[in-house]
Amino acid sequence: MSKLRLALPSKGALGDESMGFLANAGLKVYKPNERQYTAIIPAIKGIEVVFQRPVDVFRKVNDGSVDLGITGYDVMREHEDESDEVIVIDHLRYGECELVLAVPDSWIDVSSLTDLADLTLAYKEKGREIRIATKYRNLTREWLYDKGITHFSLVNAEGALEAAPTMGYADMIADISATGTTLKENRLKVFEGGVILKSDACLIGNRQRLNQDRDKLQLTKNIVELIEAHLNSRRFVSLTVNIQGDSAQQVGALLIGDEQLSGLIGPGITEIHPKKDKSGGWYSINITIPKGDLLAAMEKLRKIGATDIAVLQPSYIFSAQSETFERLQKSLERKSEIY
Repeated sequence: MSKLRLALPSKGALGDESMGFLANAGLKVYKPNERQYTAIIPAIKGIEVVFQRPVDVFRKVNDGSVDLGITGYDVMREHEDESDEVIVIDHLRYGECELVLAVPDSWIDVSSLTDLADLTLAYKEKGREIRIATKYRNLTREWLYDKGITHFSLVNAEGALEAAPTMGYADMIADISATGTTLKENRLKVFEGGVILKSDACLIGNRQRLNQDRDKLQLTKNIVELIEAHLNSRRFVSLTVNIQGDSAQQVGALLIGDEQLSGLIGPGITEIHPKKDKSGGWYSINITIPKGDLLAAMEKLRKIGATDIAVLQPSYIFSAQSETFERLQKSLERKSEIY
């Protein structure tokens, strides 16, 4: 059976969050030595994990030296024109951040995209272009062109971009921001309409490698199934409730008429065989509801006589079929027609 190679971010917040996310999804990475750059996932045999910088995760998937990878959607979008073999399999809903345009706080006349456009024209009249320091040249250029702003120059920069305006080698920056705190600490602000891209962690794959190896595709399916079911489970809670009634049908009628109490398909109702000192006619109810409905559901259950309400957070909720894997298969089928 072919081994599947999965590249993960090697360090930083995205690296830590990726390890935690996979562990919670039942895909804990076993790395016996922190200095090692390879690891395994014991829950699924046949997977080799390698650790790379986020941008190198994309490049390794792109050149086919790894089959799958987790990186930021911002990285994927910045480099997507380099290859049509790298595809986004799923967004993982962590590592949320934004690629933003930020200007010095002292620019009190710049509070919108229109203000920025006017400023670039003013700079042009003075014989120079506004300078933007960024690691995201492609995304920044395309976004500004799309907004009708063409009078600017992009400055390559590494390290902390927030210092660029203060040091004088750029007028403003385009960079990733998660909370905005670092921007504020460096006296920068994001003006209205200044968000270029919303990003999160995403699972990417090499279309050709997956298309040509059924073993790797099956291993990918195993990974995707667990991730999708784990992400689904975050939206719901499972309630087990005891309630007294004349019959299962009568108890069911109390629940089915209310959308917040009827569960995903309908309530599970089981007759309880009471202890000797307890009266009869008790039923155990199991329902799965959206997490946001929990408090309202609790109140309604109490009003109809429910007690012993236990709330559990499921680890997985599997659908009849994996929608994520079905999307992946369709993507591979379309590409295979070209081959």
